[in-house]
Amino acid sequence: MLTDADRELLGNALRGLSRAVSEHGGAEQLLHGEPHPGNVLTTPGGVLFIDLETCCRGPVEFDLAHAPEEVDEHYPGVDKGLLRECRFLVLAMITAWRWDRADRLPNGRQLGADWLRQLRAALGRNG
Repeated sequence: MLTDADRELLGNALRGLSRAVSEHGGAEQLLHGEPHPGNVLTTPGGVLFIDLETCCRGPVEFDLAHAPEEVDEHYPGVDKGLLRECRFLVLAMITAWRWDRADRLPNGRQLGADWLRQLRAALGRNG
């Protein structure tokens, strides 16, 4: 069960980080919105993105925040501070999804609890 304190932390993180990313003023473009390896198919014609329900507009750092940190080195022009905030925002988003009553992901609640601890620690370290 999500406690009131956890709900407040998650709500504040989502609002604050969303505002910080949207007010950053960086260039926006069309984004997949959740480009992790589970949303990519390898086909004879090349890589194909699937699961487009989270398409949105925003800075490229938001899509990059879904990738492992090792991918960052292939994008030398990204705003590292914005990327860090986008990584926190993504963590807050996926944590909130795991606490949705309709969530059916196996071990979803356990993931939600683990990610909430990670989010609390990350926000504590970074203000």
